[in-house]
Amino acid sequence: MKKPTVVLADDDRDLLENVQKLLESEFQVLACVSDGHKLIEAARLLAPDLIVTDISMEGLNGIRAARLLKAEQPNARIIFLTVHDESVFVAEARKVGALGYVIKQSADSDLIPAIREVLQGRPFVSPAARQ
Repeated sequence: MKKPTVVLADDDRDLLENVQKLLESEFQVLACVSDGHKLIEAARLLAPDLIVTDISMEGLNGIRAARLLKAEQPNARIIFLTVHDESVFVAEARKVGALGYVIKQSADSDLIPAIREVLQGRPFVSPAARQ
């Protein structure tokens, strides 16, 4: 059975490595990129099943990148993996079309379930996020 494909975006290289290790048993990580511009390029080139991105990145942040991606690829499935637990960020993520919102502190327990839900077209928000 083919593993679902994922592109990861975060400006923290150590975090990217850890997330890739966390996911590799169930998912195929096609690329790890460090900013929104590279995320858009990777998504266009690789057409992943799912995108996991941080919000706060240098240059083009994750929110803006997601907005651009959804305009080009309305069916793109996006999960934000972020330190921001405030409701305003959760609302903005939903507004740009992301189905998933995972707090980095909860990634070990929440990210894989979030990916499973989002791949089925269902929303997922970490319980730690204020909604």
